[in-house]
Amino acid sequence: MADDGEEHKALLDVPLEVTAVLGTANMKVSQLLKMGRGAVVQLDRTVGEDIEVKANGNLIAKGEVVVVEDHLAITMTKIFKTSLSSR
Repeated sequence: MADDGEEHKALLDVPLEVTAVLGTANMKVSQLLKMGRGAVVQLDRTVGEDIEVKANGNLIAKGEVVVVEDHLAITMTKIFKTSLSSR
């Protein structure tokens, strides 16, 4: 059986989906279908409020949107750490 260090190393190559949630909005399908180019969807977040960073749907951090060259990026302001051994 691998020790804890080796077990954790095996996890480092596991792919996961990272999502940055700028905000959410609730609307009816009829509203969505009426939208066209240039339509604006108001989100539930305010300017300056941290966005959520999720890994495989689980909240792992909060951060701020920044621009790096021509790309959007996130500066992590708070990272939520969990223990791999707490299963």
